[in-house]
Amino acid sequence: MAVRVRFAPSPTGSLHLGNALTAVANRRFADEQDGVLVLRIDDTDPTRTVAGGEEAILQDLAWLDIGFDEGPVRQSERGALYAEAAARAIVGHAAERDQEGAVRLRDGGATLLRKDGTATYQLASVVDDLDLEITQVVRGSDHRPNLELQRRIARAVGGQLPEVIHHGLILGSDGKKLSKRHGHASIADLRREGFPSEGVRAYLDQLGLPEHDVQLDLPRLRRLATDAIAAMSDAELATATGAPIEAVPALRGARSLVEAREYAKLVVAPVGASLPPDARSTLERFAELRAAGPDHLSADESRSVLRELKAVGGDLRSVRLALTGAAKGPELWAVVAAVPRDEALARAGHAVAS
Repeated sequence: MAVRVRFAPSPTGSLHLGNALTAVANRRFADEQDGVLVLRIDDTDPTRTVAGGEEAILQDLAWLDIGFDEGPVRQSERGALYAEAAARAIVGHAAERDQEGAVRLRDGGATLLRKDGTATYQLASVVDDLDLEITQVVRGSDHRPNLELQRRIARAVGGQLPEVIHHGLILGSDGKKLSKRHGHASIADLRREGFPSEGVRAYLDQLGLPEHDVQLDLPRLRRLATDAIAAMSDAELATATGAPIEAVPALRGARSLVEAREYAKLVVAPVGASLPPDARSTLERFAELRAAGPDHLSADESRSVLRELKAVGGDLRSVRLALTGAAKGPELWAVVAAVPRDEALARAGHAVAS
Protein backbone atom coordinates (compact mmCIF):
# COMPACT_ATOMS: atom_id res chain seq x y z
CA MET A 1 0.00 0.00 0.00
CA ALA A 2 1.27 3.46 -0.87
CA VAL A 3 2.30 5.63 2.07
CA ARG A 4 -0.27 8.28 2.97
CA VAL A 5 0.27 10.69 5.84
CA ARG A 6 -1.66 13.74 6.96
CA PHE A 7 -1.11 17.09 8.60
CA ALA A 8 -4.19 18.09 10.56
CA PRO A 9 -4.08 21.54 12.19
CA SER A 10 -7.02 23.31 13.77
CA PRO A 11 -7.82 26.69 12.14
CA THR A 12 -6.72 28.76 15.12
CA GLY A 13 -4.41 31.11 13.23
CA SER A 14 -0.70 31.05 12.43
CA LEU A 15 1.01 27.71 12.93
CA HIS A 16 2.62 27.04 16.28
CA LEU A 17 6.29 26.23 15.75
CA GLY A 18 5.65 22.72 17.08
CA ASN A 19 2.87 22.21 14.53
CA ALA A 20 5.21 23.46 11.83
CA LEU A 21 7.67 20.76 12.94
CA THR A 22 4.90 18.18 12.48
CA ALA A 23 4.12 19.54 9.02
CA VAL A 24 7.77 19.37 7.96
CA ALA A 25 8.13 15.86 9.42
CA ASN A 26 5.07 14.61 7.50
CA ARG A 27 6.23 16.21 4.25
CA ARG A 28 9.66 14.62 4.61
CA PHE A 29 8.15 11.23 5.56
CA ALA A 30 5.94 11.30 2.47
CA ASP A 31 8.80 12.35 0.20
CA GLU A 32 11.16 9.68 1.51
CA GLN A 33 8.52 6.99 0.89
CA ASP A 34 7.31 8.41 -2.44
CA GLY A 35 3.99 8.90 -0.67
CA VAL A 36 1.18 11.41 -0.32
CA LEU A 37 0.61 14.20 2.21
CA VAL A 38 -3.00 15.13 2.90
CA LEU A 39 -3.83 18.49 4.49
CA ARG A 40 -6.81 18.15 6.81
CA ILE A 41 -8.39 21.05 8.68
CA ASP A 42 -9.69 19.88 12.07
CA ASP A 43 -12.56 22.33 12.50
CA THR A 44 -15.17 20.27 14.36
CA ASP A 45 -15.01 22.65 17.35
CA PRO A 46 -16.38 26.07 16.35
CA THR A 47 -15.09 27.61 19.59
CA ARG A 48 -11.52 26.99 18.38
CA THR A 49 -12.07 28.25 14.84
CA VAL A 50 -10.65 31.71 14.22
CA ALA A 51 -11.75 33.88 11.32
CA GLY A 52 -9.00 33.66 8.73
CA GLY A 53 -7.37 30.78 10.60
CA GLU A 54 -7.28 28.40 7.66
CA GLU A 55 -5.88 31.12 5.38
CA ALA A 56 -3.14 31.83 7.92
CA ILE A 57 -2.18 28.14 7.96
CA LEU A 58 -2.06 27.98 4.16
CA GLN A 59 0.13 31.10 4.08
CA ASP A 60 2.50 29.64 6.68
CA LEU A 61 2.80 26.36 4.78
CA ALA A 62 3.54 28.22 1.56
CA TRP A 63 6.07 30.45 3.36
CA LEU A 64 7.86 27.34 4.64
CA ASP A 65 7.67 25.74 1.18
CA ILE A 66 5.60 22.81 2.49
CA GLY A 67 3.36 21.54 -0.27
CA PHE A 68 0.50 19.07 0.16
CA ASP A 69 -0.79 16.57 -2.39
CA GLU A 70 -4.44 16.42 -1.37
CA GLY A 71 -6.76 18.79 0.48
CA PRO A 72 -7.51 20.84 2.33
CA VAL A 73 -10.10 18.37 3.64
CA ARG A 74 -12.36 20.16 6.12
CA GLN A 75 -13.98 18.17 8.89
CA SER A 76 -16.83 20.67 9.05
CA GLU A 77 -17.93 19.38 5.63
CA ARG A 78 -17.88 15.67 6.56
CA GLY A 79 -20.61 15.40 9.19
CA ALA A 80 -22.56 12.71 7.32
CA LEU A 81 -19.47 10.48 7.29
CA TYR A 82 -19.10 10.74 11.06
CA ALA A 83 -22.81 10.08 11.64
CA GLU A 84 -22.59 6.92 9.54
CA ALA A 85 -19.58 5.72 11.51
CA ALA A 86 -21.36 6.34 14.82
CA ALA A 87 -24.38 4.41 13.52
CA ARG A 88 -22.12 1.43 12.69
CA ALA A 89 -20.74 1.53 16.21
CA ILE A 90 -24.29 1.43 17.61
CA VAL A 91 -25.28 -1.46 15.34
CA GLY A 92 -22.18 -3.33 16.40
CA HIS A 93 -23.06 -2.72 20.10
CA ALA A 94 -19.78 -0.84 20.61
CA ALA A 95 -21.65 2.42 21.29
CA GLU A 96 -25.04 3.59 22.50
CA ARG A 97 -27.14 6.70 22.42
CA ASP A 98 -27.84 8.27 25.82
CA GLN A 99 -31.02 9.97 26.98
CA GLU A 100 -29.87 13.36 25.73
CA GLY A 101 -29.16 12.02 22.26
CA ALA A 102 -25.36 11.87 22.43
CA VAL A 103 -23.60 8.73 21.21
CA ARG A 104 -21.01 7.25 23.53
CA LEU A 105 -18.68 4.27 23.54
CA ARG A 106 -19.86 1.49 25.78
CA ASP A 107 -16.25 0.89 26.77
CA GLY A 108 -15.31 3.95 28.81
CA GLY A 109 -18.19 6.21 27.82
CA ALA A 110 -16.22 8.53 25.56
CA THR A 111 -18.50 10.75 23.47
CA LEU A 112 -18.53 10.15 19.72
CA LEU A 113 -21.42 12.41 18.71
CA ARG A 114 -22.66 15.31 20.81
CA LYS A 115 -26.37 15.63 21.50
CA ASP A 116 -26.65 18.08 18.58
CA GLY A 117 -25.30 15.39 16.27
CA THR A 118 -21.86 16.92 15.70
CA ALA A 119 -18.78 14.73 15.92
CA THR A 120 -16.18 15.09 18.63
CA TYR A 121 -12.53 15.54 17.74
CA GLN A 122 -11.76 11.94 18.65
CA LEU A 123 -14.39 10.39 16.37
CA ALA A 124 -13.75 12.75 13.46
CA SER A 125 -9.99 12.24 13.61
CA VAL A 126 -10.26 8.45 13.61
CA VAL A 127 -12.93 8.27 10.90
CA ASP A 128 -10.96 10.61 8.66
CA ASP A 129 -7.76 8.60 9.09
CA LEU A 130 -9.66 5.48 8.04
CA ASP A 131 -11.61 7.11 5.20
CA LEU A 132 -8.55 8.88 3.77
CA GLU A 133 -6.58 5.63 3.99
CA ILE A 134 -3.83 7.16 6.11
CA THR A 135 -1.06 4.61 6.61
CA GLN A 136 1.01 6.45 9.25
CA VAL A 137 0.04 9.20 11.65
CA VAL A 138 3.05 11.38 12.49
CA ARG A 139 2.22 13.81 15.31
CA GLY A 140 3.50 15.43 18.49
CA SER A 141 3.79 13.47 21.69
CA ASP A 142 1.12 15.66 23.31
CA HIS A 143 -1.35 13.45 21.40
CA ARG A 144 0.01 10.29 23.00
CA PRO A 145 -2.80 10.19 25.65
CA ASN A 146 -5.34 9.96 22.79
CA LEU A 147 -3.84 6.81 21.32
CA GLU A 148 -5.66 4.06 23.23
CA LEU A 149 -9.04 5.78 22.99
CA GLN A 150 -8.61 6.29 19.26
CA ARG A 151 -7.73 2.64 18.83
CA ARG A 152 -10.97 1.70 20.60
CA ILE A 153 -12.96 4.09 18.43
CA ALA A 154 -11.38 2.65 15.28
CA ARG A 155 -12.41 -0.85 16.32
CA ALA A 156 -15.89 0.37 17.25
CA VAL A 157 -16.51 1.78 13.76
CA GLY A 158 -15.11 -1.32 12.06
CA GLY A 159 -11.52 -0.36 11.33
CA GLN A 160 -7.98 -0.35 12.65
CA LEU A 161 -6.02 2.75 13.54
CA PRO A 162 -2.97 3.39 11.33
CA GLU A 163 0.54 3.14 12.69
CA VAL A 164 1.14 6.13 14.96
CA ILE A 165 4.55 7.81 15.32
CA HIS A 166 4.94 10.42 18.05
CA HIS A 167 7.73 12.98 18.04
CA GLY A 168 9.01 15.22 20.82
CA LEU A 169 7.71 18.73 21.41
CA ILE A 170 9.52 22.06 21.16
CA LEU A 171 9.90 23.58 24.61
CA GLY A 172 10.65 27.05 25.90
CA SER A 173 13.70 27.95 27.96
CA ASP A 174 11.81 26.99 31.13
CA GLY A 175 11.31 23.43 29.91
CA LYS A 176 7.58 23.91 29.33
CA LYS A 177 5.75 23.61 26.02
CA LEU A 178 6.54 26.60 23.84
CA SER A 179 3.79 29.21 24.10
CA LYS A 180 3.09 32.90 23.54
CA ARG A 181 4.69 33.83 26.85
CA HIS A 182 8.05 32.54 25.57
CA GLY A 183 7.89 34.49 22.32
CA HIS A 184 8.98 32.97 18.97
CA ALA A 185 6.09 30.51 19.37
CA SER A 186 4.41 30.83 15.99
CA ILE A 187 5.47 31.16 12.39
CA ALA A 188 3.89 34.64 12.39
CA ASP A 189 6.13 35.59 15.36
CA LEU A 190 9.26 34.47 13.53
CA ARG A 191 8.22 36.21 10.33
CA ARG A 192 7.63 39.49 12.23
CA GLU A 193 11.02 39.15 13.87
CA GLY A 194 12.65 38.92 10.45
CA PHE A 195 13.63 35.27 10.33
CA PRO A 196 13.78 34.25 6.66
CA SER A 197 11.67 31.25 5.71
CA GLU A 198 14.72 29.32 4.51
CA GLY A 199 16.34 29.61 7.93
CA VAL A 200 13.23 28.48 9.81
CA ARG A 201 12.70 25.56 7.43
CA ALA A 202 16.36 24.54 7.80
CA TYR A 203 15.99 24.55 11.59
CA LEU A 204 12.89 22.35 11.45
CA ASP A 205 14.53 20.01 8.94
CA GLN A 206 17.55 19.64 11.21
CA LEU A 207 15.33 18.76 14.17
CA GLY A 208 14.00 15.87 12.12
CA LEU A 209 11.72 13.60 14.12
CA PRO A 210 13.00 14.10 17.69
CA GLU A 211 12.36 11.15 19.94
CA HIS A 212 12.30 13.38 23.01
CA ASP A 213 11.25 16.96 23.69
CA VAL A 214 13.76 19.63 22.63
CA GLN A 215 14.24 23.20 23.79
CA LEU A 216 14.01 25.91 21.18
CA ASP A 217 17.62 26.74 20.26
CA LEU A 218 17.41 30.43 19.39
CA PRO A 219 21.16 30.90 18.81
CA ARG A 220 21.06 28.05 16.31
CA LEU A 221 17.94 29.43 14.66
CA ARG A 222 19.59 32.85 14.38
CA ARG A 223 22.74 31.33 12.85
CA LEU A 224 20.63 29.55 10.26
CA ALA A 225 18.78 32.80 9.58
CA THR A 226 22.06 34.63 9.02
CA ASP A 227 23.24 31.84 6.72
CA ALA A 228 19.97 31.98 4.78
CA ILE A 229 20.27 35.75 4.27
CA ALA A 230 23.88 35.35 3.15
CA ALA A 231 22.80 32.70 0.63
CA MET A 232 20.15 34.92 -0.99
CA SER A 233 20.92 36.41 -4.37
CA ASP A 234 21.04 40.18 -4.61
CA ALA A 235 17.62 40.18 -6.28
CA GLU A 236 16.09 37.93 -3.59
CA LEU A 237 17.46 40.06 -0.76
CA ALA A 238 16.32 43.27 -2.44
CA THR A 239 12.80 41.83 -2.81
CA ALA A 240 12.71 40.51 0.77
CA THR A 241 13.68 43.90 2.21
CA GLY A 242 12.14 46.28 -0.29
CA ALA A 243 15.57 47.81 -0.88
CA PRO A 244 17.04 48.96 -4.20
CA ILE A 245 19.46 46.45 -5.69
CA GLU A 246 22.35 48.92 -5.26
CA ALA A 247 21.88 48.87 -1.47
CA VAL A 248 22.12 45.10 -1.16
CA PRO A 249 25.89 44.90 -0.42
CA ALA A 250 25.27 46.88 2.77
CA LEU A 251 22.63 44.37 3.93
CA ARG A 252 24.81 41.28 3.81
CA GLY A 253 25.88 41.32 7.45
CA ALA A 254 22.33 41.56 8.77
CA ARG A 255 21.22 38.89 11.22
CA SER A 256 17.53 39.15 10.30
CA LEU A 257 15.39 40.64 7.57
CA VAL A 258 14.19 43.25 10.07
CA GLU A 259 17.80 44.30 10.65
CA ALA A 260 18.41 44.21 6.89
CA ARG A 261 15.47 46.58 6.35
CA GLU A 262 16.89 48.90 9.00
CA TYR A 263 20.25 48.83 7.23
CA ALA A 264 18.51 49.65 3.96
CA LYS A 265 16.88 52.70 5.52
CA LEU A 266 20.26 53.94 6.71
CA VAL A 267 21.63 53.64 3.19
CA VAL A 268 18.63 54.95 1.28
CA ALA A 269 17.13 57.53 3.64
CA PRO A 270 19.55 58.50 6.42
CA VAL A 271 18.60 60.81 9.23
CA GLY A 272 20.68 63.80 10.30
CA ALA A 273 23.33 63.31 12.95
CA SER A 274 25.64 65.49 15.02
CA LEU A 275 29.27 65.17 13.97
CA PRO A 276 32.35 65.78 16.13
CA PRO A 277 34.08 69.17 15.63
CA ASP A 278 37.09 67.62 13.91
CA ALA A 279 35.03 65.78 11.29
CA ARG A 280 35.49 68.45 8.59
CA SER A 281 38.98 67.44 7.50
CA THR A 282 38.00 63.77 7.24
CA LEU A 283 34.86 64.48 5.22
CA GLU A 284 36.66 66.93 2.89
CA ARG A 285 39.30 64.28 2.16
CA PHE A 286 36.57 61.66 1.71
CA ALA A 287 34.85 63.96 -0.81
CA GLU A 288 38.11 64.35 -2.76
CA LEU A 289 38.65 60.60 -2.92
CA ARG A 290 35.03 59.82 -3.74
CA ALA A 291 34.78 62.50 -6.45
CA ALA A 292 37.66 60.86 -8.29
CA GLY A 293 35.92 57.49 -8.46
CA PRO A 294 33.08 56.04 -10.57
CA ASP A 295 29.39 56.43 -9.79
CA HIS A 296 29.39 53.13 -7.90
CA LEU A 297 32.48 51.70 -6.24
CA SER A 298 33.37 48.03 -6.15
CA ALA A 299 34.08 46.40 -2.79
CA ASP A 300 37.83 46.71 -3.38
CA GLU A 301 37.55 50.36 -4.45
CA SER A 302 35.43 51.16 -1.40
CA ARG A 303 37.89 49.53 0.95
CA SER A 304 40.71 51.42 -0.76
CA VAL A 305 39.02 54.77 -0.04
CA LEU A 306 38.68 53.85 3.63
CA ARG A 307 42.30 52.66 3.84
CA GLU A 308 43.51 55.98 2.45
CA LEU A 309 41.40 57.89 4.95
CA LYS A 310 42.69 55.77 7.80
CA ALA A 311 46.28 56.24 6.64
CA VAL A 312 46.00 60.00 7.08
CA GLY A 313 44.32 59.70 10.48
CA GLY A 314 40.79 60.16 9.21
CA ASP A 315 37.87 59.60 11.56
CA LEU A 316 35.87 56.82 9.90
CA ARG A 317 33.10 57.25 12.44
CA SER A 318 32.45 60.69 10.95
CA VAL A 319 32.12 59.16 7.49
CA ARG A 320 29.56 56.68 8.81
CA LEU A 321 27.58 59.45 10.52
CA ALA A 322 27.62 61.60 7.41
CA LEU A 323 26.47 58.79 5.11
CA THR A 324 23.92 57.04 7.34
CA GLY A 325 23.12 59.33 10.28
CA ALA A 326 23.84 56.47 12.68
CA ALA A 327 26.88 55.51 14.75
CA LYS A 328 26.35 51.79 14.08
CA GLY A 329 25.06 49.74 11.22
CA PRO A 330 26.30 47.78 8.22
CA GLU A 331 29.96 47.49 7.25
CA LEU A 332 31.20 50.95 6.32
CA TRP A 333 32.89 49.76 3.12
CA ALA A 334 29.53 48.33 2.02
CA VAL A 335 27.79 51.64 2.72
CA VAL A 336 30.40 53.54 0.69
CA ALA A 337 29.95 51.04 -2.14
CA ALA A 338 26.14 51.25 -2.01
CA VAL A 339 25.75 55.05 -2.01
CA PRO A 340 26.19 56.57 -5.49
CA ARG A 341 28.97 59.12 -5.92
CA ASP A 342 26.83 62.27 -6.23
CA GLU A 343 24.66 61.23 -3.28
CA ALA A 344 27.76 60.48 -1.18
CA LEU A 345 29.22 63.87 -2.01
CA ALA A 346 25.94 65.59 -1.18
CA ARG A 347 25.70 63.85 2.20
CA ALA A 348 29.30 64.65 3.05
CA GLY A 349 28.83 68.30 1.99
CA HIS A 350 25.65 68.63 4.03
CA ALA A 351 27.37 67.18 7.08
CA VAL A 352 30.27 69.62 6.75
CA ALA A 353 27.89 72.56 6.36
CA SER A 354 25.72 71.60 9.34
